Amino acid sequence: MTLPSPLPTIELRVLSAEALRALYRLDLAGAGRLVGAEMPEFFATQGWLWRWRLHQIDADPSSAHWFVRAAVAVLPAGTGSEASTPIVVGHAGFHGPPDDDGRIEIGYTVVPDLRGRGFGHAIVTALLAEAARESAVRTVRASVAPTNAASLALVRRAGFVQVGEQWDDEDGLELVFERPVLATD
Repeated sequence: MTLPSPLPTIELRVLSAEALRALYRLDLAGAGRLVGAEMPEFFATQGWLWRWRLHQIDADPSSAHWFVRAAVAVLPAGTGSEASTPIVVGHAGFHGPPDDDGRIEIGYTVVPDLRGRGFGHAIVTALLAEAARESAVRTVRASVAPTNAASLALVRRAGFVQVGEQWDDEDGLELVFERPVLATD
């Protein structure tokens, strides 16, 4: 697929409990109908995430908007189709609602075949804009493995500053970055 330059804006479409159940059952077509965009085959490998977030949403249905979303790029007409075409380029969201200090952590993944094309930056930009719309959010956090050069460059480019490190039982050592929410996000 040839992608336009500059890259399209990312829409973060909430994955409802119904969409997560479809993804967990490997019903990519059903989930795609619910989201309004075709789901990439890569999403069939993310069952751990769909199950984890579904348990969180089942425990508190009002929390769904804080968790995982499909990162959808809408390619304008003239880029290989007659009408605008929504393309799921990854998934992104928050690790939960903001804490008592107004801190929220972001998470994001770009479909492997689409990496290195600027979608990660577009997704993080969309997450920051979403965080800025939430009055309870004052600080955005990102945790990145010290070996993930692409993600380290991405968060630094987005204005995050390293504030420490932490140990994650699943991912090992992570560098912790934060930045304030800005009105221009």
